[in-house]
Amino acid sequence: MTSTKTDTYINFCDDITNQQRPPHRFFHESTDSSLYIEPIATRNFFRKWNQLSRLQRTLVLGLLILLAIFCFVYGLSSAISNEHNWTGNAINSSLLLKLKQSAPSSKLKKEVLLFETDFNQRPIFTGPANAKQYAVVQSFKHAWKGYKEHAWGHDNLKPVSGTSFDWFSLGLTIVDGLDTAFIMGLTEEFEEGREWIKNELEFTKNKDVNFFEVTIRVLGALLTNYHFSGDDMFLEKAKDLGERLMAAFASPSGIPYSDVNLGARTAHVPEWSHHSSTSEISTVQLEFRELSRASDNPAFEDAAAAVSEKLHQLPKKHGLVPIFINPNTGQFVPHATITLGARGDSYYEYLLKQWIQTGRTMNYLRDDYLTAIEGVREFLARRSVPNKRLFIGELTTGSETMNTQAFYPKMDHLTCFLPGTLALGHANGLPDWHLEMAEELIHTCYLTYAAHPTFMAPEITHFNIGSSSTEDMFTKLADAHSLLRPEFVESLYVMYQLTGNTTYQDWGWQVYMGIEKYARVPRGYTSLTNVKTEKPSPKDMMESFFISETLKYLYLLFSDDRYMIDLSKYVFNSEAHPLPIHNN
Repeated sequence: MTSTKTDTYINFCDDITNQQRPPHRFFHESTDSSLYIEPIATRNFFRKWNQLSRLQRTLVLGLLILLAIFCFVYGLSSAISNEHNWTGNAINSSLLLKLKQSAPSSKLKKEVLLFETDFNQRPIFTGPANAKQYAVVQSFKHAWKGYKEHAWGHDNLKPVSGTSFDWFSLGLTIVDGLDTAFIMGLTEEFEEGREWIKNELEFTKNKDVNFFEVTIRVLGALLTNYHFSGDDMFLEKAKDLGERLMAAFASPSGIPYSDVNLGARTAHVPEWSHHSSTSEISTVQLEFRELSRASDNPAFEDAAAAVSEKLHQLPKKHGLVPIFINPNTGQFVPHATITLGARGDSYYEYLLKQWIQTGRTMNYLRDDYLTAIEGVREFLARRSVPNKRLFIGELTTGSETMNTQAFYPKMDHLTCFLPGTLALGHANGLPDWHLEMAEELIHTCYLTYAAHPTFMAPEITHFNIGSSSTEDMFTKLADAHSLLRPEFVESLYVMYQLTGNTTYQDWGWQVYMGIEKYARVPRGYTSLTNVKTEKPSPKDMMESFFISETLKYLYLLFSDDRYMIDLSKYVFNSEAHPLPIHNN
């Protein structure tokens, strides 16, 4: 830790005891005999009533009628409000997960409410409410300050050398991280980022960009900032970008090309391959659908939804898909690796999230997701030796000429998105064993952090499945680097909101402490070369997803109100940008 002030925040935070919000309860009136009026009282009442003048009796009756109308209206609105709170909150409390107990979770169930976002009632964010959140805000401000001083307007900060790096030349760190500033209540940072987007962000350069990355980072961020701030400037920028990105769909099959020249409005396959990544072409639908809804232009949603429909029709291995697809033929590449890691992960994530985004009305997406998770359980889920840790491996051939695929016991850190996705599916009515798998898998992900002195996870973890193994997992030196990825803390946040279990907050705090101790440098935060050593060397790169996702999910995870962004009202895209759930 480089700051005495930050040490004070963290020491204070260690003494915090998080409190559960109490469940809402119903109260029912019962008959009370003490309220019975004797006949003599009735006679006295009518005697006094008859003594009143006609005007007095008319005024009294009028007041009684007005009072009755008011009570009826107030009672009706209260009943509706109580019903909503009961369904949205008390049922959540019934999902309380106790990791240290052996009681099975198969009995737990939750249904989330479908909600058509009222854009006139946008969420209000008032800043950190406790010391842990305050510490994360200070981390964001430290990262933003370093970026502003040394890389403003460029895509990424290189915090060790104090220089910048450009990938797409779109100011990725500003655009990607701006809604995090808004959620944290950082008005100054939000306004300076907004001004840069308004005056400097242009999509006219004759430069190739990655279709998927720009969609989730830039288009998704612009849409979220539009919904949260109500500023039409963000929507206008989003429409301009969306129209240029549409060039990607101009392949013979409609499967998007991977690279788009925004200025020329052309697209093509990458230089290194004739194929597109399956995860990339299937992880743009949330953003394009929301752009259609916000702009009242169905063309964006139609193009992206057609890709999902095309993928639905293709043959698969029990719902599992190869990681490459040919945009010219529209067919999967035969015998390509099957994984929930790189190039495969978010295909499965967006099957579920599209179904939720559209009010759980596009059932082929739900069915494809259910079939895929069954396939994961049968073909990719294994247990390590000797402690039977659940992990998700890969099916790989090593060559496109091979006819069979072998199981490879390695799991990317990217795969740690899955526990949160499984829990979200369960919250929307999917089978109980999805939550059980989520509980086990998130514990394995936690152990990939706890196994190292830095308390940081490597990019890839390998698992032992042989009978003579003494350790369940190990990390190869080539895989030992950390990019400060968000997938584990994303799952912690989702599972904390849906279960209320504060163990997930405790795990998140350990992750945060590791980041502060080993990744913080004077100009920001840096990725690391080797999490296996207590003195890891910096890689001199601060990815935009560190402030867009990792810090955002940590801030939300530590909130006293775990419904700060309610997962029954918003769905997070793959870059942690919340988009509204619709009812159709």
